Amino acid sequence: MATLKVVVILPTYNERDNIGRMIEALQVQAREFPHDMHILVVDDDSPDATAEVVQAKQAMHPNVHLLMGKKAGLGAAYIRGMIHAMDELHADVVFEMDADFSHKPEDVPRLMAVLDGGADFVIGSRYVKGGSIPKEWGVLRRMNSLGGNIVARYVAGIYKIRDCTAGFRAIKTTLLRKVAFDDLRVQGYAFQVALLHKAVSLGAVIKEVPVDFVDRTKGESKLGISDIIEFILNAWWIRLHSSKTFIKFAIVGLAGVVVNLGVFTLLLQANVNKYIASPISIEISIITNFLLNNYWTFRWRKSQDHIRVKGLKFNMVSLISLGVSYSTFVVLSILFPEASPEIHQLVGIAPAMFINYFLNSYWTFKNTPAPKD
Repeated sequence: MATLKVVVILPTYNERDNIGRMIEALQVQAREFPHDMHILVVDDDSPDATAEVVQAKQAMHPNVHLLMGKKAGLGAAYIRGMIHAMDELHADVVFEMDADFSHKPEDVPRLMAVLDGGADFVIGSRYVKGGSIPKEWGVLRRMNSLGGNIVARYVAGIYKIRDCTAGFRAIKTTLLRKVAFDDLRVQGYAFQVALLHKAVSLGAVIKEVPVDFVDRTKGESKLGISDIIEFILNAWWIRLHSSKTFIKFAIVGLAGVVVNLGVFTLLLQANVNKYIASPISIEISIITNFLLNNYWTFRWRKSQDHIRVKGLKFNMVSLISLGVSYSTFVVLSILFPEASPEIHQLVGIAPAMFINYFLNSYWTFKNTPAPKD
């Protein structure tokens, strides 16, 4: 096996308490590592003098490198680091890794072994068998992590990857050189999903290795509300630009909104009670959406289900969507009785639309082509 130059990229901002210990922990791994390991710290001008700690380590270890720059987000730091690793350090492989010990240094050789085995992109995964998240995480923290991963998998369309938001990765630079970083259009945490989606679209061999994610004991997390917003918007941006099916579904969904509100308004004008008018208009719009999706959006999909089975599945999805949308309408009507019923109805459409799309796309209209000979 040829010896490769491996660069572990550690993005930092105010990590003075962690970065020195992390560099030393990686040096321990480097002694038995089958390749030439280097450590590249990409510091965003940390005011706590993180860079000074790194510079002191540079005097002790020739394989430690420091790249300074203005604070612009995790994605911007990784892009800067990857370009430097490829162009200046001539890396064959780069690692993404947190400097706060959320990722265990002793797992680096495990990820590298899978890359040596033929993969192009290896993920230290929390959500495959054998991986884990901290037991002490509260409900909100778990929901935030799992929710972000669900958005990445099912909105951005990276279905087969179990941990799309993982920040512990090993990537061959032969793959990275095919990526136009400017086209990713991200600077924050959304970079992780954008890069992974690009790797999938390039046909990369992607593997997941189970790892235990550990909560930091020193310093503070840098994840902010702006990163979460960018993450969600980027997932939808990826979906919009990579899926003609979703664009068609969005058009059908807009038509469903018009049908829903139109029928609802007509029923109100006919003096139909709003609590009766709401489910009627919802059901009519769901049926309209199904017909358009069946004969236009998902027409290309080959399903082994008989039309009656497909119709049964659709009715089950319709009942779930109806229940969610109507419940939303009722709750909003009780909480905000002074608001227009049309507003409550409009808000209730959103969750029903999401449920309708995912259940119908991945169940009712699931593509199941006949097996090849």
